[in-house]
Amino acid sequence: MTVKERKEELRRHAAALPQVEAEALFERFLALPQVETARTVMAFYGTGREPDTVPLIRALLERGKRVALPVVLPHRGMEARQVLELDRLVPNRFGIPEPDQDCPVIPKGEIETALIPHLMCDREGYRLGWGGGYYDRWLVDFPGFTVCVCRPGRLVEHMPREEFDVPVKLVLIEE
Repeated sequence: MTVKERKEELRRHAAALPQVEAEALFERFLALPQVETARTVMAFYGTGREPDTVPLIRALLERGKRVALPVVLPHRGMEARQVLELDRLVPNRFGIPEPDQDCPVIPKGEIETALIPHLMCDREGYRLGWGGGYYDRWLVDFPGFTVCVCRPGRLVEHMPREEFDVPVKLVLIEE
């Protein structure tokens, strides 16, 4: 089985997993020193089987953090834009809410910590996404700290990897 086929098999498996809250994992994320000391944190807007990140985004804003969310660009690119207000988010071409074009772009170098989404991941920080490679391309030259919160049933022993896959620096699990 090729790496691509194995990843597709894992995506099907992840799609069948029950929706599990990540509230306790988000509390652990907020308690990380890299989050507590950061002025700017990038999160993601959870949709579908992903955890609801709206409470996390609110908690970051309440703590005085400048919060960025990803915005998809043409040619599978991505940039980070500041969340000014949650009601100013607009759905992108995939239906994922993102900051509108009036929200300021935040350069990568100003983001100290980034919470990265995934369907599944391994302990080494390699993760499985939906296959577009948006985050892997964005992470290539990201200088900050990267984290995944891995909910039960989504941790695998070894994630199939390709040369362009970029691991996160920390995988938070419940154990």
